[in-house]
Amino acid sequence: MSHHVIEYDCECSSCRGTGVFNGMAERDGYAVVCHTCKGTGKTHKRYEYDDFTGRKHRDGIHHVVESNPGIVLGGIEFDFGGQLYEDWEAGTPFPAGSEMRHFTCPAWWYQGVDYEKKPRWEECVGVGMFSQCPHFSRKVDCWARFDREQAGS
Repeated sequence: MSHHVIEYDCECSSCRGTGVFNGMAERDGYAVVCHTCKGTGKTHKRYEYDDFTGRKHRDGIHHVVESNPGIVLGGIEFDFGGQLYEDWEAGTPFPAGSEMRHFTCPAWWYQGVDYEKKPRWEECVGVGMFSQCPHFSRKVDCWARFDREQAGS
């Protein structure tokens, strides 16, 4: 594995190489010295990276969830879905039922995971926040419908 460093000077993107900035507060021919490049018109970039040699194992992880729609995971004994880290490392696809079904409905979950699978049910149209949907308290029924429809496709 090799470590690489790339360094270069480039035109300052804040002032477009002019060294001065003219924003909404600078009018009638006024400008300020660009805070990004300190008036030089250029910025120095440094990028470091290591060659990719394969995905590495990460200690301390026992479960992998396909996505997180904004739920705090862990901290309490609860099934947040997902699959065992070993299964994920082995390339096992996420099985049906591994979604965060206790917290989300199918539309909420698949909006972030796989938009093509997001249900386009008439009942879901016009809902602002998923948790405010009149059916959200019965999301177990929505998951059952989703599973039936997925099995039929």
